Amino acid sequence: MPGGEIGRQATLLRTLSHPGRLGIVAVLGRGEACVCHLAAALGRSQPYVSQQLAILRAAGFITSRREGTFTYYALRDYAVLGIVDLADRLAGNPPLSRGQPAAVSGCECPACRLAPVEGHRAQ
Repeated sequence: MPGGEIGRQATLLRTLSHPGRLGIVAVLGRGEACVCHLAAALGRSQPYVSQQLAILRAAGFITSRREGTFTYYALRDYAVLGIVDLADRLAGNPPLSRGQPAAVSGCECPACRLAPVEGHRAQ
């Protein structure tokens, strides 16, 4: 393989190698979410989550849309979840659960205000 292709692959994997960014990808695997939802789900501050989102957006992994005062983020291509699932399998972790996004305690976004809290945090 030419070095350019390997370099792009290394950059992609390096971007995903950060625990915070992996957590964001895992949460977004259940559907779009706002910063306050991601922060509550991951137990991290909003500035920290925003910083990681900026890196994921610059790498082309996520998209965003505004709705009122909220910005919602989503995976650009759900194929990235295959990388995350493979890493989980290789690490001996159980596969991530998929499905509809759950409300998260501590999140004030419209989706969480309208849904029952599932009671667990994303890993």
